[in-house]
Amino acid sequence: MRTGPEMHALVERLYPFCRSITGDGVRQTLAVIGEHLPLDRYEVPSGTEVLDWTVPAEWNIRDAFVADSSGRRVIDFRKSNLHVVGYSVPVDRVVSLTELRTHLHTLPEQPSLIPYRTSYYSPTWGFCLAQDVLDTLPEGDYHVKIDSTLADGHLTYAEHVVPGEVSDEVLVSCHLCHPSLANDNLAGIAVAVALAQALAEEKPYYTYRFLFMPGTIGAITWLARNSERIEQVKHGVVLACAGDRGSLTYKRSRRGDADIDRVFAHILKDKPHEIRDFSPYGYDERQFCSPGFNLGVGSLTRTPYAGYPEYHTSADNPSFVDPDSMADTLDTLRTAFSVLDRNRRYVNLSPYGEPQLGKRGLYDSLGGRSDAKQAQLAMLWVLSLSDGDHSLLDIAERADLPFGAVAAAADALQAAGLLKE
Repeated sequence: MRTGPEMHALVERLYPFCRSITGDGVRQTLAVIGEHLPLDRYEVPSGTEVLDWTVPAEWNIRDAFVADSSGRRVIDFRKSNLHVVGYSVPVDRVVSLTELRTHLHTLPEQPSLIPYRTSYYSPTWGFCLAQDVLDTLPEGDYHVKIDSTLADGHLTYAEHVVPGEVSDEVLVSCHLCHPSLANDNLAGIAVAVALAQALAEEKPYYTYRFLFMPGTIGAITWLARNSERIEQVKHGVVLACAGDRGSLTYKRSRRGDADIDRVFAHILKDKPHEIRDFSPYGYDERQFCSPGFNLGVGSLTRTPYAGYPEYHTSADNPSFVDPDSMADTLDTLRTAFSVLDRNRRYVNLSPYGEPQLGKRGLYDSLGGRSDAKQAQLAMLWVLSLSDGDHSLLDIAERADLPFGAVAAAADALQAAGLLKE
């Protein structure tokens, strides 16, 4: 699964599932991902203490509706799983429209759209609907039914690992706790699956660990259960909102100058983009970057959360997600990780004066190439700054050269015996 249309097909397949922070919708989603990647799946029992949190009861839903006096469903979970407030407790009774209104959620400023709402930790029930539909409901009694369960169960998450040459890890994390929202949820999952498949063919330097888990409580649970692995996590990116037509946005880690922050700043400078400083509001980068962990984990989106009118509404459907945009997000991640994987420090083995490159055939090897001057300049910069303290990315930034040119120069100089990693 490499192309935009293939990733979009996965979004379409996952779109109907009613996901939440726990429950069978998460398991259904992981089962489909498991058709593309081998997964290690984990089930963490309700009531488990995870850092300052507790794994909640598991929520599942079979059906829900609001019916008028004739039995016609005026709100129907079968037509859209956004119609039910996530984690709604079971209910089966007749209420007046006045009472029903206290449990209804709309978007008056977007009257044709259904909002997405949840109530994970405050037991209640509710429905979401278009304001246009609410305006048509006559006074009278309505049969309200939510056929759900909220009981001891499990929180489910999964990992996929692409082994590297070293055990140091790069995390790629995406949330899978939203129901039918295509960009804020599913596009990130589809891109992550394609990225994992691509990395597996490249035999990367780092080990890449892909996390598919519910937002917030999932990341907190993973961190609590993997404290012994934290020191191995050297870099990471949280992936979300990966398929809309907006330009790319990178949000720095809490550190602000982590290698992953510098890599994205370097590779994005020649294309439309925005780089934002860290804030403790957003996706799971705020868990990985919390002060006790302070990992070098940034966040990559296209238009950031809450930055597009379709966000958390029924308009965030598969037609809103663009295959070309997902392909661009995938290509950007592959470029970033190729830089991350190749970024090393070297020592110049001939540091007294400039070594003669011509007698080693290094100039001859560049003859006739349109980028020969750039390649020559890259060699000189690599020789000048390879003191064991400067990485190739340091050199590329200082010289204002493409990372690929600097890495190629390092390879040529090492082959000629002038450089040692």
